[in-house]
Amino acid sequence: MAEIGEAGSLDVTVSKIARRAGMSSALAHHYFGGKAQIFLAAMRHILTEYGAEVRHALASAPDGARLEAVIAANFADSCFRSDTVAAWLNFYVLARKEPEAARLLHVYQRRLHSNLVHALRDRADNPDAVAQQIAALIDGVYLRAALSGNGVEGAACQVIETAHALMRTT
Repeated sequence: MAEIGEAGSLDVTVSKIARRAGMSSALAHHYFGGKAQIFLAAMRHILTEYGAEVRHALASAPDGARLEAVIAANFADSCFRSDTVAAWLNFYVLARKEPEAARLLHVYQRRLHSNLVHALRDRADNPDAVAQQIAALIDGVYLRAALSGNGVEGAACQVIETAHALMRTT
């Protein structure tokens, strides 16, 4: 992740990734196969961290604040480390042409959707539609914040306010 974060793209060699990890290129190829598989392993790690962030937010959320906790978890500091941002941006691109990346992205999207629908089931007339809109908002605000480099100060609050407005109108 650090190597991709420095390069800002997947234009790094397996040798550079392996060297940074303290192993030989041959060993990296043996255990992972190629650069795409190494990258997917890194994304699985990022998604595991993200899942832990969501679970922690949900566990510490007061009653009735599940939606706000899910949204806030998407804007946690851990989601905005430079190597994580670079990985996410490259992941979206890779998912367009790599089936395993597309599958992993689909899993992430379904989990987010499921968490949002669950949080909205008693708060919105059409939880599925509102969840889709909130997920799109989360992705869009994340991408803007990530690309601007200005950080996400207040981003979660923005999305939460918009989510509340969506619940009133949908």
